[in-house]
Amino acid sequence: MKNESYCRTVMDKMYEFSGDAPLPFMSRLEIAFHVLFCTNCAGEIARLENVRSIMRTDFLPPSPDLEDSVMSLISAETVEISGEAWGESPEVSFRLWVITGLIIFFSLGSSIFNMDFMKVAAVSGSSFLLPIGIIFGAVVTGYGAIFIGSHLKEFSDRFGLH
Repeated sequence: MKNESYCRTVMDKMYEFSGDAPLPFMSRLEIAFHVLFCTNCAGEIARLENVRSIMRTDFLPPSPDLEDSVMSLISAETVEISGEAWGESPEVSFRLWVITGLIIFFSLGSSIFNMDFMKVAAVSGSSFLLPIGIIFGAVVTGYGAIFIGSHLKEFSDRFGLH
């Protein structure tokens, strides 16, 4: 059976087969009969089955079913939001946090006046100031976030936010 259009029809049936549901019996019988006489289609179908096998097992390995175990652990936890569980008083005083923050702020700000910085800025131009600004902003923002997070109980008590 060297009819090209018939080969194309048989291969189209194979390509439409998604692998999830079996082919109808008559289609399987027609493909099996065609493959007996057409070596080109037999090789193509063998390659297609190999690809499907690889895609099922090797390409995306099955992920472990962690959802149920994680959700059961989350539901088993109890969160206490009163008293001691809300947060202890910080070990470092409020005044020391502010002094440390000012030291960091002024040391970053004064690094612009360093001689090495001036040489690099002169060679690179004003485009060098963008990464410096991003670093400066990230450090100040990070320090501020840690400061607020560590003193959240004090701030909520002071401003009556319970």
